[in-house]
Amino acid sequence: MSVVCAALGAFAIASSGLAPSVVAADVQSRQWHLDAMDAEGMWKTSTGKGVKVAVLDTGVNPDTSSLKGQVLEGEVPRSVSHNAAKDYDGHGTTMAELIAGTGAGGGLQGLAPGAKIVPYRVLIKGVKNPTDRKKTPSFEDAILAAADSDAQIISMSIGGVGFDLDEVKAIKYAQSKGKLMFASTGNDAESKNLIDYPAAYPYVVGVAAADEKGNVTKFSEHGHDVDLAAPGLNLPVWCDATFRSYCDGGGGTSMSTAIASASAALIWSAHPDWTANQVLRSLIDTAGRTWPKGERSNYLGYGLARPRKVLENSSIDPGPANKDPLNFENSIGLEVAFPSDSPSPTPSTSAPSKAPKNPSGGGTSDASASSETSDNTVLWVALGAAGALAVIGGGAFAVVRSRRGA
Repeated sequence: MSVVCAALGAFAIASSGLAPSVVAADVQSRQWHLDAMDAEGMWKTSTGKGVKVAVLDTGVNPDTSSLKGQVLEGEVPRSVSHNAAKDYDGHGTTMAELIAGTGAGGGLQGLAPGAKIVPYRVLIKGVKNPTDRKKTPSFEDAILAAADSDAQIISMSIGGVGFDLDEVKAIKYAQSKGKLMFASTGNDAESKNLIDYPAAYPYVVGVAAADEKGNVTKFSEHGHDVDLAAPGLNLPVWCDATFRSYCDGGGGTSMSTAIASASAALIWSAHPDWTANQVLRSLIDTAGRTWPKGERSNYLGYGLARPRKVLENSSIDPGPANKDPLNFENSIGLEVAFPSDSPSPTPSTSAPSKAPKNPSGGGTSDASASSETSDNTVLWVALGAAGALAVIGGGAFAVVRSRRGA
């Protein structure tokens, strides 16, 4: 078990702590992100079929109407399978439904309903039963198991403070196995604003939360390790572990992480021969932003995930299969983690051919640096049944960004 798990009771789920209310019967009408991202249009090209997503969370209930037939609990190794299909909170089930829910029975509609979920219950604050805590796998054990599984994507809507070398090694191993990992940056921007681990680890894509207008939410932690952003406010969630009803007004980088993971699943399903590097690069290159391509924002990273822009372009160039699109940041993170054994460039972590424009590792845009949002917005155009609909602006200003050290 990691030092972090032992000392702090492990990670916490990355929900914002907003006060949700019980939602009306029509849950899917409140999933504004489906229209904003043109889910119906994307499903004509890809539903995520053939892609498996490992969800490391509070467990996943496979018996909700939206998840029946979607959860592959039998593929979880016995050594880390303790209560994987029992969700003590409702959080992990919500994330799984946002990724791959079918929407059956009026449940949450996943962005990638053709994908499948491989559930991992990890040690998170809230697991209070001593026997349960003892049997629940540590974060690094779950990562190692997921790395050896058939899941291509690892979604982690969890976070905690403190660096742990065993966790870094596990994540590095998962990267070597070709996994694409997403994690929530955290929801304490208005207090401590220290981006959570595992989002702050090398090879993990840190995901921030955006609202309906494409602006970063007030709670979404910002800074060194934000790589992408996705919808993460005013979405329905399961109220609790009784699974009797959904609650309205949920928010958090948890949701944005699940939706980013689903976005990757849509792309990988449409391009099964692509590598994790190519899937991620395509998301980065097509992200919605108001600043120049290749520069980053401390608030929205490379911008808002727009898988539609990848799926609608049959001739899109995903770049080299073996070149990490976050190589510069990840290399710095590895040097900090392994100072006596700095990694030499490899095909998947090759050094950039030229120095970055900014020695600090980032860039600035023309957007105002006096607030977290900007009036200068870029529109997403979702081509749905009603025709062209302008949705979600890409607010937030870009500031100098460098991968946070340990």
